[in-house]
Amino acid sequence: MAKSRTTQYFCQNCGYESAKWMGQCPACREWNTFAEEPVRPAAGSKSQGAGRTRREAARPQELSRISTDESVRIPTGFNELDRVLGGGLVGGSLILVGGDPGIGKSTLLLQVCRNLTEESKTVLYVSGEESMQQIKLRANRMGDFTDRLLLLCETNLEDIREAIGTAKPDVVVIDSIQTMYNEQVSSAPGSVSQVRESTSVLMQIAKGMGVIIFIVGHVTKEGVVAGPRVLEHMVDTVLYFEGDRYASYRILRGVKNRFGATNEIGVFEMRNDGLREVANPSEYMLEGRPENASGSVVACSMEGTRPILVEVQALVTPSPLAYPRRTADGADLNRINLLLAVLEKRLGMRLSAQDVYVNIAGGIRMREPAVDLGIVIALISSYRDILIDEKTVVFGEIGLSGEVRPVSMAGQRVLEAKKLGYERVIMPASGIKNIEKAEGIRLEGVRTVRDVLKILSGE
Repeated sequence: MAKSRTTQYFCQNCGYESAKWMGQCPACREWNTFAEEPVRPAAGSKSQGAGRTRREAARPQELSRISTDESVRIPTGFNELDRVLGGGLVGGSLILVGGDPGIGKSTLLLQVCRNLTEESKTVLYVSGEESMQQIKLRANRMGDFTDRLLLLCETNLEDIREAIGTAKPDVVVIDSIQTMYNEQVSSAPGSVSQVRESTSVLMQIAKGMGVIIFIVGHVTKEGVVAGPRVLEHMVDTVLYFEGDRYASYRILRGVKNRFGATNEIGVFEMRNDGLREVANPSEYMLEGRPENASGSVVACSMEGTRPILVEVQALVTPSPLAYPRRTADGADLNRINLLLAVLEKRLGMRLSAQDVYVNIAGGIRMREPAVDLGIVIALISSYRDILIDEKTVVFGEIGLSGEVRPVSMAGQRVLEAKKLGYERVIMPASGIKNIEKAEGIRLEGVRTVRDVLKILSGE
């Protein structure tokens, strides 16, 4: 008989398993990510042998008879967080919160614990990295807490399971998943096997006991949760904390949500007493915008169901180098290179000899193609030294032939611009017919980048 293997090779990036070491992972295509880890032997079947009872088989149910009363939303006390979650917490859900060290993950969750305990919810905060005294010092800066908040400094999952069974909390916070370990897995804490098995145990606890569990996960230098990518597939919701740790703002983005829409964002401001919600992110992002400066324009992007106005800045200057610089902060550099090629081909602008710098002010990262028109106008404004009216908002997608394509939810974008006092919107001409008449704001449609240049030049 073939000898059973006691070790296996795992990709530290995506969790792919292999019987032998490989230089490149066939799943995620990353190099040198395989590590050898021991494998837990499969448990023997309990259905064999006399006198052993077999577990009763699960019975299928009709969809029309399934009750949804158990999925009542529980507010967290933060409207921004409730928006990202889809309206609040759902019983038995497993939520992963990732972010850079020091970004504010533990601070946010401790504030959520405080809000929940004030609503007569019992919360168990399990820390594997900090002592109770450290957590107490952070809690003192936030205010008073009720006795419904329980603290536990433990990394053994079996002890944590017993504590949850004894305390019977409504919400559990695990800080962090990389420090937890399962005694049945012989690998070190933080390894692929431990992270996966620990998350599996927590998922069983959440679904079996109906407990809401928050899991804090560290991120790698690439910005993804450390450990196997399968961790994101196991949980119900994945939230990422973004922003510069040295700045005051924080952006909470929903990447995955089984109980609501994805790509929703919540904006917070870090203060001495914790995080505070930003009710109007557009106004917050546009603070300190320069006056009478070329290369600056306000663009509108949809983050989930929320329109957000951001300032797009561009600087185009002659380059002394044989290979000009191309730098982007907050936008996709490959997309910017594509837009530069469109401008050079369709408008004859000699950008191949220019250094180009593009920045989305405020630190937020824009992934929607609707900011293409904002980037193009900022580039033209900087290259031709044309001032853009500060009461102008732009949005639209740019195609390879220079056409300006319509984008979704144009009506919501116009209403957001009007609410903040803007008087002019430059947008795709084909999208104007789908917008109801908006008084107090002027809509100007463009079909190609050549139309954009004519509007900016006043022709």
